[in-house]
Amino acid sequence: MNDHESTVLYETKHRKAYLTLNRPDRLNAIDSRMPKDLAAAVKRANEDSEVHVIVLQGAGRAFCTGYDLKIFAESGQGAQGSADGDGVWDPIRDYTAMKGFTDDYFSLWRSLKPTIAKVHGHAVAGGSDVALSCDLVIMADDARIGYMPARVWGCPTTAMWVYRLGAERAKRMLLTGDTIDGRTAADWGLVLQSVPADELDAEVDKLADRIAGVPVNQLAMQKLMINQAYDNMGLQGTQILATLFDGITRHSPEGRWFQEFAATHGFHQAVAWRDSGRWIPNGGGPLPTPEDLEDH
Repeated sequence: MNDHESTVLYETKHRKAYLTLNRPDRLNAIDSRMPKDLAAAVKRANEDSEVHVIVLQGAGRAFCTGYDLKIFAESGQGAQGSADGDGVWDPIRDYTAMKGFTDDYFSLWRSLKPTIAKVHGHAVAGGSDVALSCDLVIMADDARIGYMPARVWGCPTTAMWVYRLGAERAKRMLLTGDTIDGRTAADWGLVLQSVPADELDAEVDKLADRIAGVPVNQLAMQKLMINQAYDNMGLQGTQILATLFDGITRHSPEGRWFQEFAATHGFHQAVAWRDSGRWIPNGGGPLPTPEDLEDH
């Protein structure tokens, strides 16, 4: 069965639930509806006694390219529309909205039934938060994952980079905002496995079918035991800090500079400048001129 009203399609087959992020015209960029639609789909799968395992995938050319900056950056809303009309930032309003989004993504981690992310194209920025909230991640060799807003205008609220990579490699990723391909992600232990793109569907189904043969009670107990170890390491507290920092990064002088850049020149130009490694001025400062953009 499919739900065409949602940004997340739902289908079941052979004890598997397939959740498909469905904004392909925007490379499955996250709008204000998608996090709640995702959590609702996870809940639906958990309530379906026939489902043993959940597969999350993206329609079209990418898994998920993060928040839709066409909506959030160009409009001046902040990532969650947290600034009032006068531009004053309400940190608790921002935190409440962003924590809600984070909890929606983390419904994948908290799901009693195992979750597998099938990543093709890109799982970047907020899209990496979604993918890394799954229990298991399988990527295409040529897919890319990373959190580019670590350079300016973001902090990964799920905080899963450090829990999956350890401190040094998490710093390597978040101090640069670089992306890595599926092969590197698998080599580093960020994801379970990387396979050629034309083998991705089959490899994910092979693993999902293997898991689907295990009773739901067994799956839930194994998963709860492993997750508890992460909770004991302070996962929830780290996410609180990360979510607060995410709001600050979007309203710091540099964050406001980036948003003004996007509003003035368009989000494509702003993102291209950020990701190229060009200078982002401490404390903000004058925006690049059209001539500066042409020189790039």
